[in-house]
Amino acid sequence: MFQYVCIRYTHDMNRIIIVFFLLISCASLSAQKKEYKSAVIAFYNLENLYDTVDNTMTNDEEFLPKGVRNYGTAVYFSKLAKLATVISQIGTELNPDGPAILGVAEVENDTVLNDLVHQPLLVKRNYKIVHYDSKDIRGVDVGLLYNPLYFTVEASDKLFVQLPGGSKDAFFTRDILWVKGKLGGETIHIYVNHWPSRSGGEARSAPARNAAAAVCRHHMDSIAKVEPGAKVIVMGDLNDDPVNESVAGIINAKGKIKDVRPGGMFNPWVELYKKGIGTLAYQDAWGLFDQILISQAWLNKNQPGFFYYQQHIFNKEYLVENQGRYKGYPMRTWDGNTYRGGYSDHFPTYLFFLKEVQPAK
Repeated sequence: MFQYVCIRYTHDMNRIIIVFFLLISCASLSAQKKEYKSAVIAFYNLENLYDTVDNTMTNDEEFLPKGVRNYGTAVYFSKLAKLATVISQIGTELNPDGPAILGVAEVENDTVLNDLVHQPLLVKRNYKIVHYDSKDIRGVDVGLLYNPLYFTVEASDKLFVQLPGGSKDAFFTRDILWVKGKLGGETIHIYVNHWPSRSGGEARSAPARNAAAAVCRHHMDSIAKVEPGAKVIVMGDLNDDPVNESVAGIINAKGKIKDVRPGGMFNPWVELYKKGIGTLAYQDAWGLFDQILISQAWLNKNQPGFFYYQQHIFNKEYLVENQGRYKGYPMRTWDGNTYRGGYSDHFPTYLFFLKEVQPAK
């Protein structure tokens, strides 16, 4: 294991390089200087990011200028600015470019994503978008934003989730977004998820989330047959905690690195969850639904490619509700149908990845 004592940033052809002074665990405890590139990969549930235009195919009536929320242009652009503030700061303590890759949930369409990435705080990052419409009755989907300086897309698709009968009142849920691309020249696979909610009760709705997990797991297995040892990331609002069957059983994500076998998945959030730390609160209890899971291939620190370094929840003080019935919770956009002026009812999560820079020969 190592820890960093000092960090400095340099720019080399638009790539951020971080210099660490590492304490190596050896008899002499000698100091060794190494240079690393960094990449931030994040997820954020944007809490009902709708535009103000009526979509006759979905139930978006409450998010319209004449709807019960009075959701007009001023509210819409206020919400965009709030979300941009958060996204602009995620991961910048290690990399000033922020997220190289950001998965998002609860977005109505690509219009809102385009409006988001063109906010003043984000526009210079030149984020690109991957998005597909799904048949979710509320009209919300998942999407992926990526910085082309770090990541390039090679393929993408949406994965349909068939809901088991009786598990939900609705017939359809959000599709899973699969994106394949190159991160710093390495092929990686990303799955952005927003699994079925717990409405109707956790027990009744659990089969729906298990079905979504199974779709994701099946596709991951198909990738593994072609690319053994692939670098895979499963992220999203899973509507389950790290210890639930969908995550710990079907995805088979382990909470300890030593328990992860080749081809297996690591869940960096298990220990935080067990300590009572979460990303959303309900009835004064914290849940950690917003997770980023990684395959075993990311865990070896002695490799030429990117490796997993740290996990974080972005829960800055300004994101926390300071009054009312939700005091201490993430500061949500709405209090009932009243615009609260918050950010989201979920905190974002993010992972740091590092890649050693080899000395020039």
